[in-house]
Amino acid sequence: MDFPGRNATLRIVMGIAIDNLKRTVAALFVTVMFSTGPLAQQADSRDEAALLKQLAQSTPEQAIGIDRQLKALWSQSGSASADLLLERGREALDDGDTVAAIEHLTALTDHAPGFAEGWHLRASVFFGMDRFGMAAADLEHALTLNPYNYEAIFGLGLIFEIVEQPDKALKAYQRALAIHPHHEEVTNAVNRLKPQVEGSAL
Repeated sequence: MDFPGRNATLRIVMGIAIDNLKRTVAALFVTVMFSTGPLAQQADSRDEAALLKQLAQSTPEQAIGIDRQLKALWSQSGSASADLLLERGREALDDGDTVAAIEHLTALTDHAPGFAEGWHLRASVFFGMDRFGMAAADLEHALTLNPYNYEAIFGLGLIFEIVEQPDKALKAYQRALAIHPHHEEVTNAVNRLKPQVEGSAL
């Protein structure tokens, strides 16, 4: 789960507490990538299928630019009013005003129910408020609209992990990694959970 904003990233480590998981997700929401690789520059930034294909075949360096382009593409609603509500929701979340963020993003999902990023971002706010059921519902809605959003899939995996469903969490992480093979936080999550899940299956 990610959107352009403050440049901050926290990693999940083995045995980390739920509060630290929440801080990790909050940091991912406001991470911004500025560098672009040669491969990313070759793709039409409006062609989602081409960007996703290039992401799957990219090097870690090239993936940075492609990731940035995909997130920019997914943030375009095609409506000036919807874009404004999204920006206000992001600003409120960045300021720590969850009440205002929920208001703006609920208005956005009401106004543009087919815009996946509105549901994705609202899920981030619910996650930070420990409303994991509501966050999961919004993430599932977002993924119905955009099944390739690896950040939303990652967020769903975090929720499964928090509610102690490691099998489902690992499947979500592996699904996200299949789309974005160089996603560092997802890679760390897979490496952390895979021995646990495979060990319990023996």
